[in-house]
Amino acid sequence: MNDFINWCRRYLSFTLLAALIVLSVVLFFNENSLIRTIDQERRIDELQAQIEDATDTLTYYRNLNRSLNNDRETMERIVREQHHMQHPDEDVYIFE
Repeated sequence: MNDFINWCRRYLSFTLLAALIVLSVVLFFNENSLIRTIDQERRIDELQAQIEDATDTLTYYRNLNRSLNNDRETMERIVREQHHMQHPDEDVYIFE
């Protein structure tokens, strides 16, 4: 035990211990800690992926809306597919 105490006195100083304590508080116990920063970066990546998905969906629906306004065949296809509408002389069979 004496050897350990002598080793600590020789190699560990008060300033080194204080610096290690401050470093550990800043890295792990602070409100801007390393763990919290990593979690926030992960959350930012998830939200950016959601934004990309929403942007792709928005682009799709904008193009569909534009084509519905301009193209009668597209409008007829969408109405038939989604609303199961038919001409008076047609029979429609729905497979699910």
